[in-house]
Amino acid sequence: MEASGMISTAEEAGVFDFIVSGAGSAGAAVAARLSEDGRYSVLLLEAGPPDRNPWIHIPLGFAKVYANEAINWCFESQPQKQLNDRRFYVPRGKTLGGTSSINGMVYMRGHPRDYDSWRQRGCTGWDYDSVLPYFKKSENQARGEDEFHGVGGPLHVSDHTGTTALTEAMISAAEQAGIPRNPDFNGRVQEGTGYYQSTTSANRRWSSARAYLAPAKGRANLDIRTNAHATRVVIENSRAIGLEYRDRSGLKRVRARREVIVSGGAYGSPQLLQLSGLGPAEHLQAMGIPVLRDMPAVGANLHDHFCTYLMWRCAKPVTFNDLENSWPRKIAAALQYGLFRSGPMAVNAVRTGILTRSDPRLEQPDLQVNLLEWSTLERNKKGVIPHPFSGFTLSPVHLAPEGRGTVRLASPDPFAAPAITFGFLASDYDMRAMLAGIKLARSLVEQPALKAFARGELVPGEAFTSDADMERFVRET
Repeated sequence: MEASGMISTAEEAGVFDFIVSGAGSAGAAVAARLSEDGRYSVLLLEAGPPDRNPWIHIPLGFAKVYANEAINWCFESQPQKQLNDRRFYVPRGKTLGGTSSINGMVYMRGHPRDYDSWRQRGCTGWDYDSVLPYFKKSENQARGEDEFHGVGGPLHVSDHTGTTALTEAMISAAEQAGIPRNPDFNGRVQEGTGYYQSTTSANRRWSSARAYLAPAKGRANLDIRTNAHATRVVIENSRAIGLEYRDRSGLKRVRARREVIVSGGAYGSPQLLQLSGLGPAEHLQAMGIPVLRDMPAVGANLHDHFCTYLMWRCAKPVTFNDLENSWPRKIAAALQYGLFRSGPMAVNAVRTGILTRSDPRLEQPDLQVNLLEWSTLERNKKGVIPHPFSGFTLSPVHLAPEGRGTVRLASPDPFAAPAITFGFLASDYDMRAMLAGIKLARSLVEQPALKAFARGELVPGEAFTSDADMERFVRET
């Protein structure tokens, strides 16, 4: 009898040494590495389809996968009380490669102090000096090997594709504001302004599926099952011995001789654990799920970056709005990419930006300001809908918010989205940092280099001048 007390009518669907649930950024790598030497049988389950959608692989296709429910979970948060009860759109990949198949492709490691702080909290072996060799080992760096980068690894990392007058103006404006140019945000220093590197190769997205699963798909000991939605971990005598999932033919059960590895991401993993009876007892009881073990930390301590968007009309037709709003340009761009794999469609979503500190007394950067070469009417579950005129966006991102949230079950139904609650703007510091980012973005547009491109502020608008105005803007929009 199962310790959870859950009765199952699942069809037996195999026994493996390892079962990996979730074929995203982590799961793809884990399954590929475990199956590498042929000793172990590995099953990799992915709720979504194979990564065959062509927009996944085209860098500018980011806009087409941003709200595509076939390959994107398209989560929404619970109403956020600090933000006037607004719900936040939370895109996450639902295909081989997970979110690495739908994201903006920016290759950005954490700051060395992030990893050193893990060691200080007791995570031996996770300091920066210890993890750097693994970053290098995983990387196939287009610039070649050096102190911080490696070659020959599965993950291709490339320099940006081309420059435009607008991207060059952004970097020059930052330099005019006193921010130094940084040729490598993953090198000796992370602060500065410059072009980001991307997880692309030959102007195609290089997701974890391309990096790890494509070379491994022919292995006899690796079974990859797509459209297989994990519903619970099977636990007997306090040990995970298998997993249940549902595919198009019904409910299946697979068993593990060694381990079940849950790699469903920041939202999917705690949801699956709670569905399996592992989590905060009071919450599980409220959901009608038998409590196997009271684990209050499951789904707790959620933290994520927080950002906002400031938009300007652009005085010159050099943005992606101009491409999207012109059929002749779109046809030309499609032909250029199809024939030569170059041109606007070869460009990833975010090419350039700034990393800096909201307060000079801080020991590491806590702010990022990204240039988005478009402005939008909407950027949510409806998709990315640009303005019908030329525009650009500066997006301040708070990298180290103090607010913490939770991932809980909204329902005992494993196909229901999780209940995601962020703790955005829960502290005075969080708001101060966002205001600093907004002021920096506006100061960039006042520099000579970028001022030549800014015709007028669209969002929030020039009527928003005081800190109180900007705080209201952050909370309301």
